Amino acid sequence: MPRKTVSMLAGAIGVTSLIVSMLYVFQNKLVYPSWAEGARNHVATPDSYDIPYKRVILKTKDNVDIEAYDMRNENRDSISTVLILCPNAGNIGYFLPIADIFYKRFGMSVFLYSYRGYGHSEGSPSETGLKLDADRVISYLSTDSFHKQKKIVLFGRSLGGANAIYIASKYPQLIDGVILENTFLSIRKVIPYMIPILKYVANWCHEIWNSELSITKTGSFTPFLFMGGQKDEIVPPSHMKRLYELCPSTQKQIFEFPLGYHNDTIVQEGYWEIVKSFLEGFKFI
Repeated sequence: MPRKTVSMLAGAIGVTSLIVSMLYVFQNKLVYPSWAEGARNHVATPDSYDIPYKRVILKTKDNVDIEAYDMRNENRDSISTVLILCPNAGNIGYFLPIADIFYKRFGMSVFLYSYRGYGHSEGSPSETGLKLDADRVISYLSTDSFHKQKKIVLFGRSLGGANAIYIASKYPQLIDGVILENTFLSIRKVIPYMIPILKYVANWCHEIWNSELSITKTGSFTPFLFMGGQKDEIVPPSHMKRLYELCPSTQKQIFEFPLGYHNDTIVQEGYWEIVKSFLEGFKFI
């Protein structure tokens, strides 16, 4: 082989190795873009939607302070609290319109928190860290004098769905219902779909979120609602169907939205009617 060709090949291998190494080292910033669009600077509060709330700071097991909004619905007919688990961008202020629907339209109490490294919460995001955040939030809800009297429903989209599955698998006795939207089997299985060129190094991703395994450990009597956009460009639509199949619940439902992409499934026609029917059917509202 000519020396020039060998040199070019070696250079190409070197550049590729450098890129892969950088992707490995900096993957947390890619997996958790909490820094995007200035979302760490300003976080809207529930009073902008005329929702009464209490700002709560929870200290995790590893000594990280995370910010939360506790929106207690004092209506005596309100019997449930929904824990909203956010997707992978923005901050909790972005999801106040969703909190508004649960609080005002469905009459539920709402708990919404920022993962570590997001919004005004301390720390840097990682799978291990986000699970510690979830542990702390469940500890709060299960011991607080108000929320421990309520049914607890999880609502998770995308990464939030992975968090919801983790919580439901670890605390099945505390969770009364789960709503999942556009959630993945694992991050490693999403990578080839999003970035085909990286399919050969997907197993190098140390942020795994193995929901494919975790969902098999959820409660067999816990009601589950699965909702997936069939045009999802980030999570393969087949992932939601597979999670539905693996879920051991005897009370599970799945709905697919033919025109739904990853971020607009939530505004597809009939979406909130399906959510309301689920909540009413299992007497969460």
